[in-house]
Amino acid sequence: MPRKVCDKTCDKVCDEICDKACDNVCCEAFDNAFDKVCGIIDGALQKTKMTDQVNIAIDGMCGAGKTTLGTALAKKYDCNLFHMDDYFLRPEQRTAKRYAAPGGNVDYERFQSEVLCHLADENGLSCRPFDCSAMSLGEPRRMPYKRLNIIEGAYSCHPYFGDVYSLCFFVEISGEEQRKRILARNGAQMYKRFADEWIPMENRYFAAYGIGGRCIRISMM
Repeated sequence: MPRKVCDKTCDKVCDEICDKACDNVCCEAFDNAFDKVCGIIDGALQKTKMTDQVNIAIDGMCGAGKTTLGTALAKKYDCNLFHMDDYFLRPEQRTAKRYAAPGGNVDYERFQSEVLCHLADENGLSCRPFDCSAMSLGEPRRMPYKRLNIIEGAYSCHPYFGDVYSLCFFVEISGEEQRKRILARNGAQMYKRFADEWIPMENRYFAAYGIGGRCIRISMM
């Protein structure tokens, strides 16, 4: 994909993030998506009391730009950002039965008990991201109480969580664009794992629970 120069500033908060993402996420598409999402979030914040939390999920296709979008939003709004990639399955959870279940490729039980159940705690919460290099839980991480919380990543709209979000977004691209971005980001060897394992599991989850139809769809193309 040819590199494009951003013609907007996105309120001057995502320039650096967008610059780093330009090789894989078109800057023009990112600008448009960012503006659209910010407008929706601003509306939600204005409609709720200052004492009420607004919790947002950014689900969607791998390689579509969920993390880039979430990072830019967290910088703009000074809010908490949680990553579903921090909740990979622990070794003992990686069974054939678990993988066969739609949406089973994430530790949704731990994410709910560590994060979602404590977002409203005035003293904040403690969570432990999964360390893939050590295949174990990492050190505890303290997250303060925030009025706005963003959860980004595939499986963030898993029905196991119930009705916990004020807004849900589904970030999407074409299958061919997804292939190009993952190849550029991860290389051919890792792309095979995406194509053979992770993308099919995500697609089963999307289809089984109608995730795209439950969310505000955001194109990153």
